[in-house]
Amino acid sequence: MNSPSATRTLSLREIGQAQRGTREDEVVIAVSPAFASTFTKTIVAVPHSEVLRQLLAGVEEQGMHARVIRVWDTADLAAISHLGARLSGSGIAVGILSRGTTMIHQKDLARLSNLELFPQSPLLDAEVFRRIGSNAAQYAKGESPEPVPTRNDQMARPRWQAKAALLHLKEFDCIVPDRKPVEVEPAFELSNTG
Repeated sequence: MNSPSATRTLSLREIGQAQRGTREDEVVIAVSPAFASTFTKTIVAVPHSEVLRQLLAGVEEQGMHARVIRVWDTADLAAISHLGARLSGSGIAVGILSRGTTMIHQKDLARLSNLELFPQSPLLDAEVFRRIGSNAAQYAKGESPEPVPTRNDQMARPRWQAKAALLHLKEFDCIVPDRKPVEVEPAFELSNTG
């Protein structure tokens, strides 16, 4: 059993330039430049290790395979998600920014279109991320799942807007222009903090 003071950490080890997948049972999870590196938590302190763990679990529970890539040359969620979908063997990807804003995309949709968008990152928790992974996998199987239900808080935007803007600027500083996306291997570790 894990100690209450144990925390899960995440590192993303680069294993080469991301290529177009050939597996039809594949969902790509495309992360932004600062995800699990410069930043380790979402805007509401959900650890990136938990975010990615839940996305992966949601995909795997549907009997599908997940592959993780890091997009270096943009911090635009639509661009990250669309590129992930074009690299996915199934044509389906989940894109995620460091602050937690998430999107499910399909390769043959226009870049600014998507299957599901989760713009209120302060309202996303581990359970929602798991359901996002599950829905992405269902789309990859050719199914039409019910959209992931999300909470709506009209005050979330004004309450979090300044912090979101600062996080976006810091993420923007992590962009590496003209660098191709890379495939990464997630490594989860438990560490004691107490």
